[in-house]
Amino acid sequence: MDRFFFLVVFLVLSLSGSSLWAGHAPYSRRDAVVEAVERSSAAVVNISSVQVHEERSPFSFGTPSPFFDEFFRDFYESFAPREYKTQSLGSGVIISPEGYILTNEHVITQATTIQVRLADQTEYRATLVGSDPKSDLAVLRIEADDPFPYIHMGRSDDLMIGETVIAIGNPFGLSHSVTTGVISALNRSIRTGNRLYQDFIQTDASINPGNSGGPLLNINGELIGINTAIYRKAEGIGFAIPIGRARRIYEDLVAYGRVHQPWLGIFLQDLTPQLVRYFGLPEGKGMLISRVVQNSPADRAGLREGDILIRIGERDVEDRESYLTLIEGYRVDEKIPLRFLRDGKIREATVKGSEITPERAMAISREWLGLDVTDLSKRQGGLPPGAGGVVIEKVDRHSEAYKIGIRPGDRIGRVNNTRVRSLKDYQRAMEQALNAGNVVLLVIRKGIGYSITLSP
Repeated sequence: MDRFFFLVVFLVLSLSGSSLWAGHAPYSRRDAVVEAVERSSAAVVNISSVQVHEERSPFSFGTPSPFFDEFFRDFYESFAPREYKTQSLGSGVIISPEGYILTNEHVITQATTIQVRLADQTEYRATLVGSDPKSDLAVLRIEADDPFPYIHMGRSDDLMIGETVIAIGNPFGLSHSVTTGVISALNRSIRTGNRLYQDFIQTDASINPGNSGGPLLNINGELIGINTAIYRKAEGIGFAIPIGRARRIYEDLVAYGRVHQPWLGIFLQDLTPQLVRYFGLPEGKGMLISRVVQNSPADRAGLREGDILIRIGERDVEDRESYLTLIEGYRVDEKIPLRFLRDGKIREATVKGSEITPERAMAISREWLGLDVTDLSKRQGGLPPGAGGVVIEKVDRHSEAYKIGIRPGDRIGRVNNTRVRSLKDYQRAMEQALNAGNVVLLVIRKGIGYSITLSP
C-alpha cells in the first residue's frame, strides 16, 4: 500500500511539474542594463591619436630630466632633428548633438592628428577644443550635417556605494566592450608618479587600457563619470572622474579653451605637529593661512593670517592638494563656503572667488618672489639658439630669492610642474602657483639647473 501511494504521488508531481514548466513564460532577458547599453552605445567613440616627436640627441638617456636637457642643450643643437611617431588609443563619449566629446587628456596629449570612429564605423577628424592635464580631461569636437547621438550628463553628488554601474569603452582595442559592477568607494585619491589625482569614483567594473575616456553610466543610462586607466597597478578595480567635476571643466574648456580656476587670495602652509596638538585638530586636517593678499576675495570676506582653514563646502581640507581639488569644483564668481578656526573658535565665511588675470598674477608674484622677469627673446645674446625660458632682470635684495642666491641674468626653465618656454608660459604657471601657495623654480645658470623652493 505504501509503495503504491508513493508511486501515485510521484506520477502526479511529475506530470504537474511538466505541465507547469511547459506553460511558464521565459524570464525577460532585456533588463535595465541591456536597455541602458542599447541607448548609450551609439554615443561611445573610439579615439586614436598620433604624436610626432622630435629628438635632437643621438643618444637615449632613459627618463627625461629638465636638468639633463638644459645641461646638454648646447650639444643637441649640432644634430639634425630626428622624428618618430607614437600612437595612443582610447575611448570618448559624445555629450552634445553638436559633436562635443569628453575624454581623458592622456589619450590625446601632444597629438598631431586625432581620429574618432563611431559605433557604425564612420570616422571623423577631430579638433581639440581644450585640455586640462591636472584633471586628466579633454574636450574634442567632430562636425557633420546631422546631429550626433549623445549621452545626457547625470549627477555624481548623489551616488551610492553599492549601486550598479556600467562601463563602455575599447579595452585593448576591442570596440564597444561593456562591463558592469558596483560603486565600491567614493572620493578616492590616486598617486601616479609625481601627480595626485583626487575625488575619483571607485568601481569593480573592469577598466583597462583603451577604456580611458569612456563613459561610466548608472542603471538609467545617465553619464555619471569618465573612466580612466591611469593607475596601472589596479587589479579588479577601476576609477572614474565624477561627472559633476567633469561638467565644470568641460564648460570652461568650451568657453575659454582652458580651465578658469577661482582665486581666493590666500597662501597656505602645512600645520606643524605642535600646532595640531595645540588646536586639538585631527592629524593631517587643516591648513594654516600664512598670508592674505590685500583687497583679495579672502581679504574682503574677513579672513586673516593665522586662521586655520578646515573645510570648503561639505569637505574637509586635509592638505594643499585637497584644497586645490576642492577649489576646482567651483566656478569663477561662485560663492564658496569656508569654515576656519580662529582663537580656538570655529567660524564661517563665504568667499566669492575671482579670476586671476595674467597681469595680476605677475604683479602678485613680483611682490611675493621679488623677481622681475622678461621674455628670453629680448635678451638672447650669448645664449644657444632655441634656449627656452624667461630671464630674470631684477631681484629684490630683501626677498627670499636674493638670500638663496638668485641673481639677474639667471633663467627660469620650469615653475612647479610646468615647462616655461615663454613669458606667457610663466604667467600661466604663476596663476597656478598663486593657488598652490608655494613654488619650485628650475633656475638655470651657465647651462646648469638648480631646483629652488620659495614660500610666501
